[in-house]
Amino acid sequence: IAYSSVGHMGLVISAALLQTPLSITGATILMIAHGLSSSMLFCLANMNYERTHNRTLLLTHSMQTLLPLMTIWWLLASLMNMALPPTINLMGELTIIASLFNWANITIILTGLGTLISALYSLHMFSTTQWGGIPPHHMHIITP
Repeated sequence: IAYSSVGHMGLVISAALLQTPLSITGATILMIAHGLSSSMLFCLANMNYERTHNRTLLLTHSMQTLLPLMTIWWLLASLMNMALPPTINLMGELTIIASLFNWANITIILTGLGTLISALYSLHMFSTTQWGGIPPHHMHIITP
């Protein structure tokens, strides 16, 4: 989750350093969006910890089977983190990317690569925590 925060804040810092009205607007939008999506992801990670007593997200498999309603929240938070339409993250990232592209054309490669890596990380995080077989150390969650 912290890796996506670093990616979002990298875009915010680059927009703030550019200091155009469009980039400042994009930075403001992305900061608000980041506050919403990261808070939701950290809250869900804490809920996972409270149920599994394990802070490593890679060791939590098959939460979709164990906690189906929480899977919906993980999906929404991951989609928001990936900046899929119609989320506010998409508006902020597109505004920043457009202002950076107006400044220097080469930035489209860097921001595109950063956005791709962030999206792949979010997909990996969602798929590892929600799918897979139920590990034996999670059996206490479903037993009464």
